[in-house]
Amino acid sequence: MHGFQSRRIVRSYVQKIEAPAEKVFPLICPVQEAQWLDGFTYNMVYSSSGFAEDGCVFMTHHDGEPETTWMITQHDKERGVVEFVRVTPGYVVTRLRVTLSACADGPTAAHIMYEFTTLSEAGNRILETRHSKKGFHDMVTWWEKSLNHFLATGKQLKNEHSER
Repeated sequence: MHGFQSRRIVRSYVQKIEAPAEKVFPLICPVQEAQWLDGFTYNMVYSSSGFAEDGCVFMTHHDGEPETTWMITQHDKERGVVEFVRVTPGYVVTRLRVTLSACADGPTAAHIMYEFTTLSEAGNRILETRHSKKGFHDMVTWWEKSLNHFLATGKQLKNEHSER
């Protein structure tokens, strides 16, 4: 760790989801996400309900990296807030907050905020690539397109570059 300088960046984006918040909220869940986001896979570690809830823990994996452990730290249906903390050992700690609010014209605004804190030089490199402004924008707009497609058709939109 000698000479390593941790970095923290915050990225945010507002998605326009073409459905009311009460229909969108349950889909912010690893079990449901696997249904609508192509390439998303997870391993449920703990959930008393089997779905997203406060204290839910699950794992995901990106090729060439260790497994990432996720914990849902807030799951508030009334306020439309889901917050996750995820740790990719040796790379990065991330806080993800999704806040849903109704738009005047009917759809839902999904306010997405990621806060990345690096744990190593390798984590710094991930910030520069996967979590760069372009990488982040590509991820959240693909998520938005996929969710809207699923809500409209009930089917998963396929992507040859599947990654979360």
